[in-house]
Amino acid sequence: MLSKEKIQELIADMESDRIERTTSTTDTDKFGEAICAFSNDIANHKEKRTANITTFDEFPFTRATLDDLDIELFKRKYLPKAIDSKVLAGDNRDVKMQLASLRFYDLRSDCPTVAGVLAFGHNIRLFLPVAYVQYVKFEGKEIYSNVIADMQFHGNMITLAEDLDRFTKLNIIKKRPIPVSALFEDYVYNYSDWAIREFLMNALMHRSYEINSPIKFYQYADRIEIINPGGLYGNARPENFPHVSDYRNPTLAEVLRVMGSVNRFTRGVTTAQQELIKNGNGAAIFDLNTLGVFGVTIREKNIEEIPVDYQNPGDNVKHGNGLNLEGLLNIEREILQVIYSEEGINRIKISEILNKPPRTIMRYITSLREKGLIEFFGTLKHGGYRTTFKLS
Repeated sequence: MLSKEKIQELIADMESDRIERTTSTTDTDKFGEAICAFSNDIANHKEKRTANITTFDEFPFTRATLDDLDIELFKRKYLPKAIDSKVLAGDNRDVKMQLASLRFYDLRSDCPTVAGVLAFGHNIRLFLPVAYVQYVKFEGKEIYSNVIADMQFHGNMITLAEDLDRFTKLNIIKKRPIPVSALFEDYVYNYSDWAIREFLMNALMHRSYEINSPIKFYQYADRIEIINPGGLYGNARPENFPHVSDYRNPTLAEVLRVMGSVNRFTRGVTTAQQELIKNGNGAAIFDLNTLGVFGVTIREKNIEEIPVDYQNPGDNVKHGNGLNLEGLLNIEREILQVIYSEEGINRIKISEILNKPPRTIMRYITSLREKGLIEFFGTLKHGGYRTTFKLS
């Protein structure tokens, strides 16, 4: 803090750029002009111009050391995806230099950056206690409903992204089989797992890690809400979202892009919306106006209320030569479905998909060929099977 004597000294120096004068003591507009002028005149007094301040994820984390990072994870999993193999083979720099080249380490401060800790930290919550995702499942449609389940997801960015994706697929996504013919079933899903993953990854990437609040991942009886601390950032505005994006944490965004978790070209949200509409959920609803947060709501599709229009066996199958599709064994139906879905597949791949010995698969393939339902095409070495009919 400046002493009274130091302030008087600065006032006396008419050329000083560390003080700004105003002619009024009551006019707030004059005060505003003085503050703006002062902010534009900040010199190199251990401060930075606003335009040159780096993003938070690039700041040195002076409380952390190299030992706080999982270097094995960085070298084994991240570097091979981030750097061309030929370039990496000739890279003889020490690990600090490698980390620094990707903005995970600050050489001047000799410590990891915030991004380095978040991406590869052993114990991230030791440094950033609220860097986690809080999942809650409610029994009803309101936040005061009974809580059925809750858990926290935390860890380095790479592991966290994988855990969230796995949890979503195993615990949130539900499917129901719908017969589409005498032979095949299709599935309807309550949510698009791709869309949920996209919005969760966006939350990890765009949240403010300076706000003392976790990402909220709430599942209600009829919807999912994902709320991350920190609203739209930079050039992104409610009126231009999602067509314009800006990155609060560009280094973290690069980590998720390198690992294949997100698309960094503003297409992820648009694609997620398309997936939701295609799945029957309707477009997601965004909360762009609540101060300090960004929220997205995804409505659940009630798959139990979808009617099953069961058609008579063979009604939607076009075939000739009097083919009989009835009386097939379950294994024959499974093989038919695989071949119909992937024309040209060979018996080895069919056996891998169905987890059956190739010899067993070949026996039923022979039976299906004798019944005229499938045929072999192509060369003996590179050929495969296809069905002799098409579904309308």
